[in-house]
Amino acid sequence: MDIEKTLAALTLPEKAALVSGKHNWYTATIDRLGLPVLMMTDGPSGLRKQDSTAGANDLNNSVRAITYPAAALSASTWNQPLMQKLGEHLGAEARAEQVSLLLGPGVNLKRSPLGGRNFEYLSEDPLVAGKLGSAYVQGVQSQHVGVSVKHFAANNRENQRFTASSDMSQRTLRELYLRTFEIIVKAAHPATLMTSYNRINGTLNSQNHRLLRSILRDEWGFHGAVMSDWGAVANHAAALRAGLDLEMPGKGQASIDEVIRAVETGELDEGTLDKSVRHLLHLLRDWQAAPEAGSYDHHEHHEFARKMADDGIVLLQNKNNELPLKPAKAGKVVIIGELAANPRYQGAGSSHVNPSELTTPLEALKDSGLTADYYPGYHLNEDETNDDLAQEALNAAEKADHVIVFAGYPASAESEGFDKSSLMLPENQTDLIGRLGKLNDHTTVVLQNGSAVEMPWIHTVAAVVETYLAGEAVGEATWDIITGRVNPSGHLTETFPARLTDTPMAPTFGQDPHHEYYSEGIFMGYRYYDTHEMHVLFPFGHGLSYTTFEYTNLNVNADAHGATVTFDVTNTGDLAGQAVPQLYVANHASHAPMPTKELRAFTKVAVAPGETVPVTLKLNRRDFSWWCERNHRWQADTGDYEIMIGASSRDMRLQTKLTMDFENSPAPITPETYLTTIVRDPELLATFKETVIKPLADGDQSGNPFVATDANGEASALQDRMFLNMPLRAVVALGTPYDLIHRFIHEANHAR
Repeated sequence: MDIEKTLAALTLPEKAALVSGKHNWYTATIDRLGLPVLMMTDGPSGLRKQDSTAGANDLNNSVRAITYPAAALSASTWNQPLMQKLGEHLGAEARAEQVSLLLGPGVNLKRSPLGGRNFEYLSEDPLVAGKLGSAYVQGVQSQHVGVSVKHFAANNRENQRFTASSDMSQRTLRELYLRTFEIIVKAAHPATLMTSYNRINGTLNSQNHRLLRSILRDEWGFHGAVMSDWGAVANHAAALRAGLDLEMPGKGQASIDEVIRAVETGELDEGTLDKSVRHLLHLLRDWQAAPEAGSYDHHEHHEFARKMADDGIVLLQNKNNELPLKPAKAGKVVIIGELAANPRYQGAGSSHVNPSELTTPLEALKDSGLTADYYPGYHLNEDETNDDLAQEALNAAEKADHVIVFAGYPASAESEGFDKSSLMLPENQTDLIGRLGKLNDHTTVVLQNGSAVEMPWIHTVAAVVETYLAGEAVGEATWDIITGRVNPSGHLTETFPARLTDTPMAPTFGQDPHHEYYSEGIFMGYRYYDTHEMHVLFPFGHGLSYTTFEYTNLNVNADAHGATVTFDVTNTGDLAGQAVPQLYVANHASHAPMPTKELRAFTKVAVAPGETVPVTLKLNRRDFSWWCERNHRWQADTGDYEIMIGASSRDMRLQTKLTMDFENSPAPITPETYLTTIVRDPELLATFKETVIKPLADGDQSGNPFVATDANGEASALQDRMFLNMPLRAVVALGTPYDLIHRFIHEANHAR
């Protein structure tokens, strides 16, 4: 397709049609010019291509597809190559179904554990979400299927999501909530981005010129198309002016008429409309669907879903090596909980998938090697305890060698479209787990949930296995971990706070229907808990293994462009396993408020028993930078930093200090420059002595504070902390002639 020739041939009504979606899932087709239609479908954790007979709002009626783990669990793999393979599998499935655009991944940060969409987002940290999201995008697009990275940006609450404004400082926006998207745009070049419903600092994102043009296109160099979330456009003309390209799902002829009328009345310049049309023509040219429907091996893809779950399930607690349960030594095992028979394996809403091969934990038990009796224990869709079910379970647990209780939320409690109001499991489950733990010391809790939960029973149970929403292979994967067929290697990408009230946004989250105030700023997630040294249930990055790892031989080579960090990881246990080394940087150089440490690199390495694997992680200048609002840029400050290697944000194994010299142009000397800055710089100090102190000493300035000297002949004022904490203009106020200070400023800046 000749883009410019095609653009010139389009009529105004045809252009208006192209920027308006059709029939819920399609772009418009212009038969006269042979422009193809593109189909898009939901797909962050599995293909949700709605059946052709389904209504527009029938979220559950879709073609059979593989239900992969929700993003909360996929991200817990910390495994970029595996995330790319997930994308490849999803891309192959979309290609077979003649889908052009897969709507995903969801990469907003998990600001509050109450966020209704946390299950389909990757992390509370922008680096983890950015790196894993990039791998996913590259995998999908390698199969000639485009993606729509969502939701751009700061979509961190669901209540009143169509109108609420995410209000925050520019530093907070840049360092956290835009950073993930920036990483993905620059590394993976996604076909499209999807704007979120919310506002940022009062401006609707679909109409946010600064967000869509100044930052996304001008700064980051994004060349793809920008579409809206479904129903997120309030003013189509204003959205097009701001940089939106495609309104989805469109309002039929009404959307076309809006655009035509806006151009004819001068509300929208046709040249601006052409920019959006040009982006869509590129989309139509580059991401056409497969000419014929294809097929894929559903069982092979199911087995990959199992591998994803195996790699992501997190062993949170394992007292006295309760797990793994070896079938030959397990003794009498009792399984309790309705979720064993009717598992929560996926989220609700737009990520709902019609599974291809669902296997429940109870069904998969027969292939695990374990034998066990099963008791429901509770009704999943009820909150109150059923005394008969609970007592039956307790009686069985009392006589068991091991108890495995499945717990989690009903599907109605976690979905897009609304936020949670509590982190507690239903009361009947919470009560039952507490009683089981006190009754039997060998109680394991298997969680099925979309995000962090409170665990008032944590000290009474032996082990906790976090499966999140594990996809259609939930049954096989759960027993893979419990029996030790797979050594767990998942690590949390979010903090589990001890209590909801410990979260920094607890007093304000969702309180104002019109505004969400990000008053915690950059101190969100582990950045908040670690800086305030708060007790948490499980820290960011936490995950246990059935083996042990030792970290040694840390070495750092740094220059003005960044640093190369090397160290060794040794498996000191008896089982093969995977370690997740995490590199954190502590900034002691900058005067701006800083978290105690921030994740700046990570990897995942497989290590055999007794084996030592060398690891190299690289840091660039940006990894030492912060967003300076005054200068509207990223700033890396020369000074002291600390490099820390850990297995979580609270489990540091190696650390070292280093001084970075970024060869920045020095700040100019002004009347606002403090004497302490001058004293710390030998060249400035020498100039100050020559241009200020020497003339004062030679003249009749006996009362000036710089004339008095100590035993070494040095100006006493330069040893006095009170004087050093003064700017040059205050020195003038104390009697130093202005012309001497002016001469010093001139000489100092000339020398710099």
